[in-house]
Amino acid sequence: MDAVVPLRIQILSIMGSVFFLMLIGRLILKGKLREEYAVIWAVCTVVLLVLSFWRTGLERVAAFLGVFYAPSLIFLAALFGIAVFLVHLSVVATRLEHQNRLLAQDLALLRNELRESQKV
Repeated sequence: MDAVVPLRIQILSIMGSVFFLMLIGRLILKGKLREEYAVIWAVCTVVLLVLSFWRTGLERVAAFLGVFYAPSLIFLAALFGIAVFLVHLSVVATRLEHQNRLLAQDLALLRNELRESQKV
């Protein structure tokens, strides 16, 4: 019975990874996900897919890195990835805010020029 449960979990994780990879591909084709983000999501999904097929891979990587409890390595990697992604999104949001301010200023100048030209 013990050997069946890990096999079920392995099959479920493989199916989930393949489904998520197909979802990423669909979002790219529909133009709803930019390529720069798609690469990140695809790489993460492929890593999960590899770990789903390679049962002892996580334990070997954890032992190599000196991590005692192998599943905690997944959480550590996820937290690190989330932190990096949040910093990236902060940089993008700051850039967009700056561009938005410049566009608003340009629009105000153009409206002012239009009013001035209509007065004459």
